[in-house]
Amino acid sequence: MRSVVRSLRRDLLTLEADPLPLLGRPRPLRRLPHALVAVAAVVVLIADSDQLGHRNELGLRYGILLALWQGGALLLALTRPVLAWWLSLAATGVAALASAPHLVQNTPWPWTVPGLCAHAGVLLLLSLRLSTGPAVTALGMSVLIPALIELTVGGSPHQSDSFPDLVLFCLTVIFGITVRSRREARTRLAEQAELTEAERARRTLLEERGRIARELHDVVAHHMSVISIQAQVAPHLINNPAELEQNLAGIRNNALDALTELRRMLGVLRSEDVAGPQDQHGSQPTLDDLETLVANVRAAGLSLTTDITGGLPRQLAPGAGLSAYRIVQEALSNCLRHAPGSHVHLGVRQTDTALDIEVTNTAPTAPPGPSPGSGHGLLGMRERVAMLGGRLSAGPDAEGGYRVSAHLPLDGLLTTHDDGAVHDPDTGPGTPQGRQPAANPPSPAPPPPTTT
Repeated sequence: MRSVVRSLRRDLLTLEADPLPLLGRPRPLRRLPHALVAVAAVVVLIADSDQLGHRNELGLRYGILLALWQGGALLLALTRPVLAWWLSLAATGVAALASAPHLVQNTPWPWTVPGLCAHAGVLLLLSLRLSTGPAVTALGMSVLIPALIELTVGGSPHQSDSFPDLVLFCLTVIFGITVRSRREARTRLAEQAELTEAERARRTLLEERGRIARELHDVVAHHMSVISIQAQVAPHLINNPAELEQNLAGIRNNALDALTELRRMLGVLRSEDVAGPQDQHGSQPTLDDLETLVANVRAAGLSLTTDITGGLPRQLAPGAGLSAYRIVQEALSNCLRHAPGSHVHLGVRQTDTALDIEVTNTAPTAPPGPSPGSGHGLLGMRERVAMLGGRLSAGPDAEGGYRVSAHLPLDGLLTTHDDGAVHDPDTGPGTPQGRQPAANPPSPAPPPPTTT
C-alpha cells in the first residue's frame, strides 16, 4: 500500500511538464489535436460564462472569470495535464459552491454542462499521459468530490448531474487508457523489431566473418602443405647448394605468406569467436578466375562489359586475391538479383600502389523479383575491404543506377618479402630477385618410402 501511495503521490502531485505528442501524420495535421482543444476551450469559455452568469445568477463578471478558469485548465492540459486536472476540479468546486444559493428548478448542478465537458477533456488528456492507476484515481476523485459537495451543501431544487458525469468520465478515461496502451504497445513492438533487425545484422556479420575466416584457413592450409612438401625434399638437395637455397627460400616465402594470412584471419575474428562447420577443402578462386565468373554471369542473362587496365594482378597474396574475387562476385550477383535488364560495367585497374574495382549498372528495366536471403551482401564486401585496409563506397547514382567501388592498397597485399622473393599463385614458390632459376633444374630425388 505504501508503494501504491508513493506512486500516486508522484504521479498526481507534480508540476512537471508532459506535452501532448504530435501526430506522426503529414505535417499540416500534426497539431490537429492541439487545434481541436483550443477550439473546445473557446466554446467552453463562451457557453460556461453565459450559464454561470445568467442561469446560475453569479453575474457576468464572475461567470466570465470562472469560465476562463475552466477553459484555461483545458488548454493547460496540453502541456501539464496533472496541474490542469487540479485546476479544473477546483474551478468546478468553486462554481458549485458559489451557485448553490441561486439554483432554480431544472438547473444542472453541481456541474454545468460546459464545465462537465471541459473536465472530461482534461481527464482524457490526463489518461493519455499517465498510467492506469493514477488515471483511475483521478477519475474517482472527479466523481466523489462533486458528489460530496452535492450531499453536504445541497441547495434549492435542481437537476442533479452526478450520474451523467460518472458515465461520461468513465467512458472518457477508458478511451484514454485504451489509446495510450495501444500507443505503448506499438512503441514496444517497433523497439523489438529494431532489436531483432540489429540482432539479425549482427548474426549475419558473424556468419560472414566465419565464412571469410574459413576461406583464409584454406589458404593458410595450402601454404603449410607446400612447406611440408618442400621440407621433405630439402634433405635430398644437400649435394646441390643452389637448389637447396632456392628450396629454403621458397619455404621461407610460404611461411611468411601463411603468417600474413593468419594475421588477417585473426583480424576478421577480432571481436567475436565464430565457430562453425568447416567447408570442404579445395582450391579457392582468385582474380585469375575472373574470366570464368564473367562468362557465368553472361550466361545467366546479364549484359556485362569489362575493362581491365594493367592486366590481372597475378602477384596478389592468395587471401587478398580471394577477397577481391568475392567482392566482384557479390557485386555482380547483386546486379543479377536487384537490377534486371540493366547493363553492367566491370572495371579492374591495377597501379603500382592500389587495386581499384568498380561495378556499375544502369537503371533496371523491370522490377526485381523476390530475392531470398538476409540482404547483407554489402556487409560482407565491407568486411573484406576493411580486412585488406581499403575502402568501399556503394550507392545509387544520378541516372537511377548503382555503383560499387572498392579501393585496395597493394601495400602488404603482394607476395613480396624482405629478401625480394615474389610468390606467384600460379607458378608456386618464387625466386629471389636478381637470381634466375636454372633453365632445366634437376628433379629432386624422391623421398625414401615410409612405413606406416
